[in-house]
Amino acid sequence: MTTVLIDYDSGNLHSAEKAFQRMAAEVGAGPVVVTSDPEAVARASRVVLPGDGAFPACRRGLRSFDGLEEALIEAVEGRAVPFLGICVGMQMLTTWGREYEDVAGFDWIPGEVVRIAPRDTSMKVPHMGWNDLVIDRPHPVLEGIETGDHAYFVHSYAMKVEEEADLLAHVDYGGPVTAIVGRGTVVGTQFHPEKSQRAGLRLIANFLTWKP
Repeated sequence: MTTVLIDYDSGNLHSAEKAFQRMAAEVGAGPVVVTSDPEAVARASRVVLPGDGAFPACRRGLRSFDGLEEALIEAVEGRAVPFLGICVGMQMLTTWGREYEDVAGFDWIPGEVVRIAPRDTSMKVPHMGWNDLVIDRPHPVLEGIETGDHAYFVHSYAMKVEEEADLLAHVDYGGPVTAIVGRGTVVGTQFHPEKSQRAGLRLIANFLTWKP
C-alpha cells in the first residue's frame, strides 16, 4: 500500500512528507512517496494533494504536468482511492474558485471558494495562525479529534459548501470558516495537518488507515 503526495511545484512539501512518513510508520500504512509521476498516482493506494498560493495558479500548475491531472481524476473517480486535499488542494475539490477570476475545480464537493469576510472588519485577512476546530459531524478521519482542538491556518479564501452534510468541521473567524470537508472517499482540510501538532498528526494517521 503506497500513499502518494502529489508534487506540482506548489509549495515546499518537506514537512508534509516527514509527517506522513512518520505516521505511516506508526500505523503500518506502507511507503509514502512525493512525486509528479502520473504512473505513480495511477498505482497509488491513497492520494494527497497539497497546495499553497492562489487557486488559479495551483489549478494551472497541476495541469502543466502532462497526464498528472488525468491520473488524479482516474484515481478518485475511477478507482475510488481515498483522497486528502490540503489547503488549496482542499479548495480545488469544489465547483468554482473565485480568487481573482472564476476557475473551475474538480466539483467533487459542490460549492465555491470565496474571500473570507469577517463580521468584525478589524480582523485581518489572511486568517493566519492557530484556531479551535468545531466538529460538525463525525467521520472516520476525525476519530480522536474533538471540538476545541487546535489547527494551523494560513489562507485568505475559504470553501462554502452547497450541502451541509459535506461540512465536517469549521472554525470561528468573525463568522464560520470551513475547516474540514468530506464526501465519499474524498476529504479535505483547509488547515495544514502537518503543522497542527497532535490533532493534525492524528488526522493524518486516521486518513492512512481509513477504509471508506
